Order: sequence, then structure tokens, then C-alpha cells
Amino acid sequence: MTQLEYKLHIDSIIERVEKARLGVGMNGHHIVKIVAVSKYSTSEEIKALYEIGQRAFGENKVQDLAKKAEELDELPLEWHFIGNLQKNKINQLIKINPFLFQSLDSLDLALELDKRLEAHGSKMEALLQINSAYEETKSGVMPEAAIDTYNEIASTCKNIHLKGVMSIGAHTDDKDIVKKSFETTHDIYTKLDGATICSMGMSGDFELAISCGSNMVRIGSLMFNK
Repeated sequence: MTQLEYKLHIDSIIERVEKARLGVGMNGHHIVKIVAVSKYSTSEEIKALYEIGQRAFGENKVQDLAKKAEELDELPLEWHFIGNLQKNKINQLIKINPFLFQSLDSLDLALELDKRLEAHGSKMEALLQINSAYEETKSGVMPEAAIDTYNEIASTCKNIHLKGVMSIGAHTDDKDIVKKSFETTHDIYTKLDGATICSMGMSGDFELAISCGSNMVRIGSLMFNK
């Protein structure tokens, strides 16, 4: 694929996002940010997408994020960490200082992260991950506990700045079930004081997620044409 063909391919994805965004019916005020999930892509592939105009990239392993951030240090990229964070990787993530930690999945992790941030004299912006699909294979707080957990983190973890919520749609071909999981997350989002980010939707369901109120989508394979 030539650079021009790749640019047209990316433009077609942006057009799909725009169409879904405008369909929300908020007079164009519903802005949606695309995070390109680069976990299966090389630094060269990230650079190629950067040259087309993409700036936000997401990684789900701390070691991969560290490696790519170092290799692409000369580029003004916006790194998002979107994977499960093990406590023994917290210090490494703090050192990388990502733009946004999207997958803060428990109060326990928040308390440990806050303690380490305090020791490093650092701050971190984060999203609370919600398991709105009620799936054992997914991380995140259960919807019933999400608001209380969010507020407790916001009030007790002074070095973590919560910006909103993140969730992964239900793993099923039944769109009604996927939609319900997105609606559950968005309903929680609307009840959180000061929240500005509702991160929902991936390559296979981002249009549905946007229709349910998502303002940040995490698109991987489509963005890298894989």
C-alpha cells in the first residue's frame, strides 16, 4: 500500500467515526478522539501512521510501551497505556509517564499507584475501567461499585487525576448485548463529577460505541491495515 493509499484508508476510518459522531445528535459538539492501538505494530509502522497525522497511540504491555516510546522519542506522540497493570510494573510506567492510563481497574491498584507516584513526586491521569459486560475474562470494577470506587479514588488518591471511564464491549456477536454494555458504562460516566472521557469501542464496534456516547475509541487492526 502506498502512502497515498494508506492515507485514503485512514480517511475512510475517520469518515466512519464522523458519521457515527454526527448521528449522536448533539449538534456537532460530540467530539471523538481516535487512539491507534499499536500493540501488534512496529515502531516503523507507528511512524508511518504518525506521518499521516495520527498522534495518540495505545499499548497494553509496559515493556512494549517503554521500548516504542524510547525508539520514537523524537516524535511528539501521545501515549496511552490500555493494558492490565501489574504492581511490579508500576514504577516502570511512572518513569514512562504516559499521557493517559486508561485501565485503572481497582481501588487496590489505585492506592498502590498513588503511593508510588507520591514517592516519585509524580502525577498521572487515568480512567477507571468498568467491567460493564460482567465477563470473568475482563478486568475492571463492576458497574454497581463503579461510582463509589471512582469517588473514593478521586478523594483519596491525590496523585491520580481521574478523567473518566473506560470499558470493553461485551464479547458477543449479539449487538443488543454489546450495546447494553456500552450504555451501562456511559450511564455511569454521566453521573461522575468532572468526568470528560468515556473511552469505549474498538475496531469491530466503535461505531456502536460512539452511538452510545463514547468520545474516545481505541482502534487497532483497522488503523494499521492488519
